[in-house]
Amino acid sequence: MADSPDFERTMSPLELYEKLTAQGDQVRALKTVKSDKAEIDAAIQLLLKMKLEYKQVTGQDYKAGSPPSENSAPFNGATADGSNDEDTVDPWNVSTTNAKGVDYDKLIVRFGSSKIDQQLVDRIEKVSGQKPHRFLRRGIFFSHRDMHQVLDAYEKQKSFYLYTGRGPSSEAMHVGHLIPFIFTKWLQDVFDIPLVIQLTDDEKYLWKDLTIEECHRFAVENAKDIIACGFDVNKTFIFSDLDYMGASPEFYRNVVKIEKHVTFNQVKGIFGFTDSDCIGKISFPAIQAAPSFSNSFPQIFGSRKDIQCLIPCAIDQDPYFRMTRDVAPRIGYPKPALLHSTFFPALQGAQTKMSASDANSSIFLTDTPKQIKTKVNKHAFSGGKDTVEEHRKHGGNPDVDVSFMYLTFFLEDDEQLEKIRQDYASGALLTGELKKMLIDTLQPMIAQHQERRKQVTDETVKQFMTPRPLNFKH
Repeated sequence: MADSPDFERTMSPLELYEKLTAQGDQVRALKTVKSDKAEIDAAIQLLLKMKLEYKQVTGQDYKAGSPPSENSAPFNGATADGSNDEDTVDPWNVSTTNAKGVDYDKLIVRFGSSKIDQQLVDRIEKVSGQKPHRFLRRGIFFSHRDMHQVLDAYEKQKSFYLYTGRGPSSEAMHVGHLIPFIFTKWLQDVFDIPLVIQLTDDEKYLWKDLTIEECHRFAVENAKDIIACGFDVNKTFIFSDLDYMGASPEFYRNVVKIEKHVTFNQVKGIFGFTDSDCIGKISFPAIQAAPSFSNSFPQIFGSRKDIQCLIPCAIDQDPYFRMTRDVAPRIGYPKPALLHSTFFPALQGAQTKMSASDANSSIFLTDTPKQIKTKVNKHAFSGGKDTVEEHRKHGGNPDVDVSFMYLTFFLEDDEQLEKIRQDYASGALLTGELKKMLIDTLQPMIAQHQERRKQVTDETVKQFMTPRPLNFKH
């Protein structure tokens, strides 16, 4: 009898289900033809083992005729046997052993999403009438769910709205936090649509050792950085969960509807919650799901529940929205569509994403030009060789070099970026010179952000955070 199939992370829950179904058919076939008892027993043992592995991977029991639901992808990178030697990706942890970073092609298969291919990038250009954002051109936003459906509707004059968010765990945000907001602003501008931004101060209170007042204060401070990205006040509503949940009966009703349709077993399977987690954590995913439905914002959309939502976010947030998409048709709402970004790597290398809790892993939006220069020169992981002679002879590796990775996010000119890649790989460009290019790109960018943030008054924040009608072309 063959060995157990390889339940590695590249296999989607649906593929696991199909293998299990085939194994069940095999057992029945062996019994029908009255095969040798030892062969039948071995096939049954394998079937039982596969069922156990299926449950570990999906969080659900195998049922013939019931394929896994969308939210049944595993909550992190662990393989079915519990080992975790490569990529861990969930809403709270991102790590990999690979210096190039997370294997995003494997992640697409594991999460069951679709790759943003050149055809989709070209279509976004055609429908929007604008050159695709550099994040699309360079694969920084690399995966999607139902983006073609959003574009189909938009071509028929059916509008949609944007939803993204931020978990305010500290007063200062870092450059990695800007990625979804830079891209969301571009989407808002080219499609001329409303945007809601959720600040999950309630989540941070539940997960972190912070007071509820601190979390709310961080939300307001983070809102200033978000506003400084240039969002249009007539098309943008920013809200704190701690404020809006109590002020909007419609929002809370949607939270309760979602809660009713997700079992404790499901959230354990999706998010890895344990019996010792507080009950607030277990119900929180419903709060992050609720903005995906247009009637959560009656001041913007009235009672309409048919307006599609598009969510640009980092892919570690996808488990929340797999759950949301699973629930949506059961409560009579359209599934939200998603655009997923890669992670912004820590200065020390792409094995982890940049973290606000480690000052040396991050370039903060409050950093001075001198701090930026010191951090890049001292901490940015290099793909260069140990000596100038070796580097000139063999060249550097741009795929693991953090300075080059950062330039792919922030340098607009594609030709200039490609020349830097080639020069670094050939040895013509040294690590110190590459780091200087990054410093020269980051310093003015962050200084300009700080200048814009200074213009954001408490009154401006209040305008953005007050529930009100927005400019929305139905």
